[in-house]
Amino acid sequence: MPSRTRTVRTAVTRNAVAPDVAAPALGPRLRLPRQRTVPAAVRSGPGPIRTGAFLLAAQFPGQGHAEALDRAVSAAVAAEHAGLDGVWLAEHHFVPYGVCPSATTLAALLLGRTRRIRVGTAVSVLPTQHPVALGEQAALLHLTSGGRFTLGVGRGGPWVDLDVFGAGAEAYESGFTESLDLLLRWLRSARVGASGPRYSFPEVAVVPRATEQPLPLPSVGSARGPEYAGARPEHTDARPGAAGQGPPVTVACTSMGTVRLAAERGLPMLLGMHSGDEDKAAMVAAYRTAAREAGRTPEQIERIEAEHMAAGVAQIEDSGAEARRVLLKSMPGWLHYGLSAHRTVDGRERRMRDPHEYTELLCDLHAVGTPKLCADRLAATAERTGVRRFALLVEGSGDRELTLRNVERLGSEVLPLLA
Repeated sequence: MPSRTRTVRTAVTRNAVAPDVAAPALGPRLRLPRQRTVPAAVRSGPGPIRTGAFLLAAQFPGQGHAEALDRAVSAAVAAEHAGLDGVWLAEHHFVPYGVCPSATTLAALLLGRTRRIRVGTAVSVLPTQHPVALGEQAALLHLTSGGRFTLGVGRGGPWVDLDVFGAGAEAYESGFTESLDLLLRWLRSARVGASGPRYSFPEVAVVPRATEQPLPLPSVGSARGPEYAGARPEHTDARPGAAGQGPPVTVACTSMGTVRLAAERGLPMLLGMHSGDEDKAAMVAAYRTAAREAGRTPEQIERIEAEHMAAGVAQIEDSGAEARRVLLKSMPGWLHYGLSAHRTVDGRERRMRDPHEYTELLCDLHAVGTPKLCADRLAATAERTGVRRFALLVEGSGDRELTLRNVERLGSEVLPLLA
């Protein structure tokens, strides 16, 4: 298939980038190839392109919840063996679009099953959970994983979840900033109290404290040696707002308002898979402007921007036509099945994309085709937008074995081309 790509311009929407959760892997034991090392140019060097897997635990028509979760868990383990940079987990409630209701719970499982790969949420939906509870979970995962956890947060949507969990529509409409600021204070401080419109409580101790330095993981099959006896972790500056504290935090940005908020707080962005390169570039430019206005130096902005990430889709086949055929066979049915199940919290009208047209759009925008075409598209997006980190949906076939093969080919055939 020719490597020419169609220029597709898409409107920025307010739908959040999704997250997911976990359960024990079920089904036959996964046979994994010998673990690969990440190519040197991807691991280090100036401006490396980093590629990870984005997992929703999507329930395709005719599948059960356990099957969807098993595929996601197996794909995450395979991603480490394939040499990918990270695994990113979405969370959803009450819909088959994704059957993981707690991205942090699934992250805990995967951090325990892996040794090298980073595991992050993409995203934990902040309006439906207490920021302190989420901060405690993030600190726990950060400290017990050797620092491999990243917390991605977002607004989510105006779904019935807000009613079920007692948050109300106002948590989505106007409460995100207060929740984010409380979460950041919890992750960066020794003691925290609150006196806001949504959260008010007396000052309490932060336990466990995310600002402690995680200990390195012991080698496989061994306990910590005598060198850890009486060891005391290093403490970092725990003042609220100090940089470099605890687990990395990223924010899903699908509106210019959220872009400004992320820039003002000094947090990198996670950009949605529905956005084309022009939209991504515009959001990166708006972020840079807002960060300068917030008083950040060019060096600070450059460091933060290196962590911006774009969600996308990857389907690697021997021809572009075959890659599109695989996704067009499975994704429209899943999209209709999953997205039509959403209910709004207040009965507001909602419009759903045409599933077939949306799948076509994703095939046009992202790494769908031969290994060379996939690498070319990722490199082109990095060049046009400055975003050099990707979380790629790899389970678009809906099939466990095809998903694992897709992950393996992403590592063995696409990553070397990006080096």
